[in-house]
Amino acid sequence: MSGSGDREPRSGAAERHLDEQAVLRAVVEGTSTDTGEEFFRALVRNLATALEVHGAWVTEYLAEQNRLRSRAFWLDGHFVTHFEYDVANTPCEPVVRESRLLHIPERVIELYPKDPDLPELQAVSYLGVPLSDAGGAVMGHLAVLDNRPMPPQPLLLDTLQVFASRAVAELRRLRAEDDVRESNEKLERLFDSAMDAIVELDEEGRITRFNRAAEILFGGERESLRQTAFATLLTAPGRETLAAAIHRLAAAGGPPYLWIAGGLSACTLAGAPLAIEATLSAFELGRRRFHVLVLRDVEERLSAERQIEQLRERTAYLSAEIASLRSAPRMIGSSPALAAVLREVEQVCETDATVLVLGETGTGKELIARAIHEGSRRRDKPLIKVNCAAMPASLIESELFGHEKGAFTGATERRLGRFTLADGGTLFLDEIGELPIDLQSKLLRVLQEGELEPVGSSETRRVDVRVVAATNRDLAAEVAAGRFREDLYYRLAVYPISLPPLRARGDDVLELAAAFAQRLAREMGKRIEPFDAALRQRLLAHAWPGNVRELQNVVERAVIGTRTGRLDLDPSLPPASTARVAAADAEPSAILTAGELRDLERRNIERALELADWKVAGPAGAALRLGMNQSTLSSRMKALGIRRPTR
Repeated sequence: MSGSGDREPRSGAAERHLDEQAVLRAVVEGTSTDTGEEFFRALVRNLATALEVHGAWVTEYLAEQNRLRSRAFWLDGHFVTHFEYDVANTPCEPVVRESRLLHIPERVIELYPKDPDLPELQAVSYLGVPLSDAGGAVMGHLAVLDNRPMPPQPLLLDTLQVFASRAVAELRRLRAEDDVRESNEKLERLFDSAMDAIVELDEEGRITRFNRAAEILFGGERESLRQTAFATLLTAPGRETLAAAIHRLAAAGGPPYLWIAGGLSACTLAGAPLAIEATLSAFELGRRRFHVLVLRDVEERLSAERQIEQLRERTAYLSAEIASLRSAPRMIGSSPALAAVLREVEQVCETDATVLVLGETGTGKELIARAIHEGSRRRDKPLIKVNCAAMPASLIESELFGHEKGAFTGATERRLGRFTLADGGTLFLDEIGELPIDLQSKLLRVLQEGELEPVGSSETRRVDVRVVAATNRDLAAEVAAGRFREDLYYRLAVYPISLPPLRARGDDVLELAAAFAQRLAREMGKRIEPFDAALRQRLLAHAWPGNVRELQNVVERAVIGTRTGRLDLDPSLPPASTARVAAADAEPSAILTAGELRDLERRNIERALELADWKVAGPAGAALRLGMNQSTLSSRMKALGIRRPTR
C-alpha cells in the first residue's frame, strides 16, 4: 500500500473461530459513546478482535491527491500512527475509486504485486468497504487484512458492514462539525471586518459581543468593552432615545428592526463626544432576548461628504483652469532684469515662504506665481487664483473662506472657499491691495494660524496653503495712509519680488512681440513676415504703460488687420514720447529716472484722455488710443492720481 507508519509484527496467528455473541459484543463496544479519534481507535481495535484478523484501519479519502489517510490503524495488537499512502496499485483502489466492497480471500500479494506494504506484512487476505456520504461520494474506507486466508462468511461481511455504518455516521458528524466551524469562522471574519460598528446587548443592556469597528469607535480594547453597560457610553438624551427605541421595537408588529431617527448621542471610553447613526434589531435565543445595534460615526460621514464636495468644486475649478491654460502666456525674455527675477523665483519656490509680487499692471505677476507653484513641493496640488479687485467687497469673504447654506441672501447652498480648495497647494491673491480693511485681519489669521471660519459657521477649519500675493500698489504707502494693515503687510512681504516694467526689459519687447505674433497667426491660419527695422524701432520706442498685456493687445490687432503678412501697428498706438526721442537723439546714453518715466506715462495718458474727451472706454475712448484694456487704464489712472478736471 506504499504507506508509512510505525508497525510491530504479529507474533502468531491462531485458528479463527467467529463467535456470533463475541462479534455482537465487539460491535457494541466498538460503537460506544466515544467520538472523534477515540471512537475510530476503539472501532478498529474491536473490529480486529471480533474478526480475529492481523490488522484493521479506517481512513479518509483525499480525492485530489488520490491518497488515503488513516484515522486509526490497529496492527498486531498496536496502533500505527501517521499512516498515509497512495491508492494506486493497492487493493484499496477499487474500494474507493469504484465505491464497492472488495473481498480477497487469499493470494492478495499475487493480485497486487506493486503494493510494497503487502509483502512486508506477509498479507494473505483483504476485506474493504467504502464509506460514502449522503450523496454517494466516497469519504474513505474501512478495511481489514490478515496473514491467513479469509474465506467468505456471512457473519464476516455483516460485521464489517455494521462497523462501516457506524464509521460513516461518525465521519459525517465530523464533517458537519467542520462545516459549522468553517461557517462560524467566515461569519466571525465578516462580522469583524464590517466597517460599521456592531454591538450585541443582553437583556440587562450589557455588551456581550462587538466587532473591531466598535473597538475603534469607542476607543477601547476587547476587555474594556466586554460586559460594559452600554448605557454608560451614552449621554442622558442618548439613553432616553435608546430606551424609547427598544420599547417601540418590542411593541411593533412589523420587522424586528428599526432606524433610530436622529441617532444617538454617545461618548468614547475616554469621554470624547460622539454623534452616531444607529439601527436597532432584536432576536431571541434560548428564551433570552438580545438587541443588536449597528452604529456609524456621523462625523465620518460628514467628513466624507465634505471631501466629496471639495473634490467636486476643485474639479470644476481646475477644468476651467485647464481651459484657460491653453492660451496662457509663458515667461519670455532674456534681459538681465528678467533673469534677476527668475533667480529670485528659483530661490524661494522650494520653500513655503509667503511671496509678495510687486509690479505694474500687465507685467506678468500671475506667471511668476505659477512658476513659484510649479517649482515647489506643492506642484501636484492645485494653484487657486483670486482677483481681489474683480468682485464686490461683500462677496470677497465668501469667495475666500466659503459660506454655509442660508448664511446670507442668495446663499442657497453650502460652498467651499478658495482657501479650502487650495488646501495642500498654493493660493494666488492678485490685487491684494484692493482687499477691504475689515477682511485683512481674517486673512492674517489664516496666514498665521492656518485656521478659518466659513461665513455663517462657527466651525473652525484647518488648511495648509501657501500664499503668493500680488499688487501694483505701493503697499508701504497704503500702510502709512491707514488703508492696509501693517502686520498683514509684513506677513505678506516675507519674500518680495519686484517685476520690472516692459520698458525696462530692453529687447524682451521684440522677443515677446514675435512670440505673440507667431502664436496668434497659427490660431488664425495666417502667415506673418519677420519684423522690419521700422517696426522694431517703433516697438522699442514706445513706453508701454500697459506693459506685456498692452503689447499683446497691440500685436493681436495687427495680426487681425494684416492681409499681406506684414504687420502694421495700429495707428492708434501712440508714438514714443517726444521728450524721450529727443533725449535719445541728442544724447544716446541718456537714461530716464523712474520719476521721469512716471511723469511721462501720466502726460501720455492725460493727452489720450483729452483727445477722447475723457472717455475711457468705447470706440473713441482713451483705452483704445493707448492700446490698453479699460481695466488696465482705470488702474493706471488710479495709481498715477489722474482725475478728470472739474469744469
